[in-house]
Amino acid sequence: MEVRVPVAGGTLWAEDTGGGRAPVVLVHADWTDSGIWDPLIPLLRDRYRVIRYDLRGFGRSSRPAEPFTRLGDLEALLGHFGIEEAVVVGHSGGGGTALGLALRHPGRVRGLVLVAPGIRDYPWPADDPFHRECGPLMSAGDRDGLVRLGLRTWGPAGAGDAITAMMRRAVSSWFEAGDLELEDPPGFARLGEIRVPAVMLVGDLEYPMVSQASRTIAAKLDGCQEVLVPGADHLLPLRDPLRLARAISEVSG
Repeated sequence: MEVRVPVAGGTLWAEDTGGGRAPVVLVHADWTDSGIWDPLIPLLRDRYRVIRYDLRGFGRSSRPAEPFTRLGDLEALLGHFGIEEAVVVGHSGGGGTALGLALRHPGRVRGLVLVAPGIRDYPWPADDPFHRECGPLMSAGDRDGLVRLGLRTWGPAGAGDAITAMMRRAVSSWFEAGDLELEDPPGFARLGEIRVPAVMLVGDLEYPMVSQASRTIAAKLDGCQEVLVPGADHLLPLRDPLRLARAISEVSG
C-alpha cells in the first residue's frame, strides 16, 4: 500500500506491506532512492511488515519547503504508522540516520542492519580522491559529471539504464534541497552507547574510504557482526538481496 506521510512542509512517499508482522523499516542512500530495495521486498514481505520510503526531496516525496532533518522525518514516519519498535535497515548515509534513531530512541530500535554505513560526523579524509572530484562538480552544478562520478565510484560491478536513471534522480534531488536539509545530531563519538543487535554488510568491491568508515563504525558497536559480501559494490541491496535478507533475519531473531 502506498501512503503519503505528512511532515513539516510536505509529505514523504512510503510503501507499507501491512499486516501484524514485526516491522522492518528501510532507509535508502544519498545516491539512490527507495527503488534500491526492489529486489529485497519480495524476500521479506511474507515474514515482516516492510516499510520503505523516499527521503525528503527524493523519488516521490515532496521537495523541501522549510528546514528539516532526516532523523526528524524518520521519527515522523514511525509515528504515522504507529511503530513502537522496528528493525531499521540503513544504506550508506541512511545508516547514519538509523544510528541516530538508535541513539535518540534506543527503545524504538529492535536491531540494526547497516549496509556500507556512513555517519555525518565521521572524520572523512579531506584528501580522498572522491571528495576532491565531487566538490568542484557540485560547485559547478555539473549533474552529468556527478552521475559519471557516482557510477564509477559506487557501481564498479556494473550499471545499466535503471541504475543510471536512479543516480540521476538522486543528484537532481541534492540541488533541489539546497540549504534546507539540516544535519542530524552528531553521533559518531556516541556509537558505543548503542546496545541492540547489529549486522554490518560491506561489499568486497566497495570504495576503500567507505569500506574503512563502515568497519570503523561497526567496531564501535557492541557485538556488531561484520559481513563481507563477494562481488558487491556500494549498491549491495541490488547485488545480493538474499544475503541482506538473511542479515535482517539474523538481527530480528
